[in-house]
Amino acid sequence: MNNEALVYFLLKIADDDLIIGHRNSEWTGLGPILEEDIAFSSMAQDELGHAYAYYKLLEGLGLGKPDKLAFMRNENEMKCCHLVEYPIGDYSFSLTRNFLYVYAKQVRIEHLINCSYMPLARLAKKIKTELQYHQIHGRTWIEKLGKSTEEAHLRMQSAINEALPLAYSLFEPHVLDAQIVSEKVCVSEEDLEKEWESRVFEILEKAGFSIPTIDKKQHYGGRNAYHTTHLQPLLDEMTAVYRLDPDAEW
Repeated sequence: MNNEALVYFLLKIADDDLIIGHRNSEWTGLGPILEEDIAFSSMAQDELGHAYAYYKLLEGLGLGKPDKLAFMRNENEMKCCHLVEYPIGDYSFSLTRNFLYVYAKQVRIEHLINCSYMPLARLAKKIKTELQYHQIHGRTWIEKLGKSTEEAHLRMQSAINEALPLAYSLFEPHVLDAQIVSEKVCVSEEDLEKEWESRVFEILEKAGFSIPTIDKKQHYGGRNAYHTTHLQPLLDEMTAVYRLDPDAEW
């Protein structure tokens, strides 16, 4: 198995989970209702746990401890997509972003269950079960708000118009993708994107939302370490305590 391709693949899915987990955690104490405050905090915890598990696999491949992978890499070493980097914004944006992210992650995880790298295949089976709540949460709110008040519908449509083009950054191609497919780590990003589109478009349209015109390449860059202006401030905040004393024990 090509170690470079596997490392890249694990880094990108780990970094995505790390950053979306941090973003979702920013709703703790700020959720519009108590149940959503708890829900986003819980989902953030799951995402950070999944990121840690991926970093542990990378540790086994010789890349160092999970904490250092998460907190000691610079912006130009991160492989996360642009979707996860954006600030939480209005709650409708965070809700829509998380819905789109979770369904993309679910499609990928379903294929990773058959991954040729067995440690990842075993991890994918566990994560698939944990994602069920995340999916139910996202789909339920999309359906409820789509058929709610005119204001709710308009605000969600605006969030969809903003977040959906960004979500295609999850499937940004990379030079190592062909090796990932040939080594049977995962199917192609193009195939994942098509499956994801089919699922999310059906849910959005049933809820009464329209699908905006999309330039799929508009937000490419993250997989090749070219990030938005939002990532570095996030990293500065997220890593501040750890960088004060990386060798501290709690």
